[in-house]
Amino acid sequence: MSRQSRPRVIVTRPADQGAAFAARLADALPQAEVIVAPLMAVQVLRPERPAGAFAAVIFTSGNAVQAVAGMDLPRRAYCVGAQTARAAAAAGFDAVSADGDAQALLALITAQPPGGPVLHLHGAETRGDVAARLTAAGIPTQGLVVYRQNAQPLSPQATEALDGDAPVILPVFSPRSAALLVAAVGRPRAPLFAAAISPAAAAPLRDLPLIRLEIAESPDAAAMVAAVGRLLQAAGRLE
Repeated sequence: MSRQSRPRVIVTRPADQGAAFAARLADALPQAEVIVAPLMAVQVLRPERPAGAFAAVIFTSGNAVQAVAGMDLPRRAYCVGAQTARAAAAAGFDAVSADGDAQALLALITAQPPGGPVLHLHGAETRGDVAARLTAAGIPTQGLVVYRQNAQPLSPQATEALDGDAPVILPVFSPRSAALLVAAVGRPRAPLFAAAISPAAAAPLRDLPLIRLEIAESPDAAAMVAAVGRLLQAAGRLE
């Protein structure tokens, strides 16, 4: 491979989130060619709100915030991370961030209980058993599926990059997106690097022929940008 081959970063998040992350990469790492190629498309379900009074809601993704626009909900919102909390605050919620994963979210809610039942608004694919674990801890919690993420194929531009000579970096933000990526990528020609937001998201990637796998130092977009930056440096050292 030529030293002049420009590394490519394939961002496979859903369209809105993918575009936002691609913009952050372009600002921080202009040496990379960023390709936005969503592997999932968000479908909002608009379910009926469960009966009863709730003291707070839980958001474990920004997709859920967007999916509940117009629903009659309490304003207090526990959020898994800062990005989701910002989305919830922009939508009018009194949002607090756990700045971590499901375990950190559970710790936050049990340390600052809302004084009533909680409604967890989430996608069809979810992890962590948040509602069941909170209920077992004495905080009655219901889950409600408000969106699903439908799989879709990689774009022709992404497929072309994977079949090329230049290094390809694959950032992943969830175990499901990682599994879909493994199935879509197969055994490409390009040298592969990957960055995962968590050990759980990294696990499926071990089935790929990776030169290097980075796990973000914290589960947020800024740490993922930093992980991609480290991989760009590593890719630049390839002969």
